Amino acid sequence: MAIKAEPDIEAFKAAALRCPLPSAVELIGEKWAFLILRGALNGLQHFEQFQAALGIARNILSNRLAKLVDGEILERCPDPADRRKVVYSLTAKGEALLPVVLALRQWGEDWGHGCQEIFLADKVEGRPVRRICVQAHDGRELKLGDLMWVDKATGASVKHPHKG
Repeated sequence: MAIKAEPDIEAFKAAALRCPLPSAVELIGEKWAFLILRGALNGLQHFEQFQAALGIARNILSNRLAKLVDGEILERCPDPADRRKVVYSLTAKGEALLPVVLALRQWGEDWGHGCQEIFLADKVEGRPVRRICVQAHDGRELKLGDLMWVDKATGASVKHPHKG
């Protein structure tokens, strides 16, 4: 009789504590922060624009904008056209979140969580952008079963703790 190996929960826990996902979710995973990011990706720049477009309370908006500035997702600068106003603009770190936002939008469309009446298109040809997917180095689309974790230092495959 074969004995099923128990998952190495301690190894999983140690890896979870080093995982970048929790800190990323902490920064942008909250509903309002994500909607502000979406607004910035769509050209919103001023406090009043975010407030009107999102219907968010001013105190919550102020708090989330400050958090996104502290997290270096947005930068806050005086508006050159009106020095009394502030412009919030995406940093390179913030712009790098575009594939994340697009992947979540596509997932929501696929699973019936949002409208599909408009789509993101290439400015040159006006055609829809390619769907976000996980790809191998040679461009092959990969599914969950095609993936493994590898130790960067040794190049060795790392056993996934919950697969025994």
